Amino acid sequence: MPDASKRIDTLALFPILDRMLIELLSSLTEEEWEVQTVAKLWKVKDVASHLLDGNLRALSISRDGFVGEKPENINSYQDLVSYLNGLNLAWTNATKRLSTRVLVNLLESSGKEYYEHLQTLNPSDQAVFSVAWAGEDVSPNWFHIAREYTEKFLHQQQIRDAVNKPGLMTKELFYPFIDTLMYAFPYTFQNISAKSGTVVSMVIPSEIGGMWNIVNTENGWELNKDRQPNPSAQIIIKPEIAWKLFSKSWKPEQVISEVEIKGDGFLAKHALSMVAVMA
Repeated sequence: MPDASKRIDTLALFPILDRMLIELLSSLTEEEWEVQTVAKLWKVKDVASHLLDGNLRALSISRDGFVGEKPENINSYQDLVSYLNGLNLAWTNATKRLSTRVLVNLLESSGKEYYEHLQTLNPSDQAVFSVAWAGEDVSPNWFHIAREYTEKFLHQQQIRDAVNKPGLMTKELFYPFIDTLMYAFPYTFQNISAKSGTVVSMVIPSEIGGMWNIVNTENGWELNKDRQPNPSAQIIIKPEIAWKLFSKSWKPEQVISEVEIKGDGFLAKHALSMVAVMA
């Protein structure tokens, strides 16, 4: 479980993202709703539909205590991913019959309800869902909320990217997104052996990024944001590449020529396999 002293507070950003989403979707032409996104199976309307599913399913489970269809035979991380993929497919197929106007109205009303519910949660209490992509079986509410923020950011950014509309790449919105994703960094190295004290650094340049390090200790790989002048390996990756790579929209081999690697090539290249979504 993440150190509470390193808590990432994202809740106040939900209304900002939701407002921007409604303004964006309301501006789209019917042709733009059918544009393919970087999420290979989804067009713009599918991504918007998935965002609605996130609001409604979370309200049903977290606020109302209603799970609905319960998963069976979930014995591994991949089983869970396959189950969620099935849910996502069933939902996006069903909502193809909804008009875009209906979809936008439902997103607006459910977004407000979900934000109101999240405000009632004690940040330190155990969340209804753990953040599995960070290797957690139990997570505090603040981390669950931050994960939900990354979902809302990512999918809206996918839409903006597809229709060539100005994105969310600002310090206020992007930094909490990438800061949360970096909790997958040490988990990515869980099976990688190295000498004690080995440091691997990830640098997202520009004013909206930062530096994150993992250090190999007797307790495993640990995340920090200290300045590390001589890491064993360092990866420098642009923000516009990072959000697509770490959401598994792009593969490491697609971006390797755009990434600057210093030091140990094996450790650096392994860092590019980090995935901070359920995929």
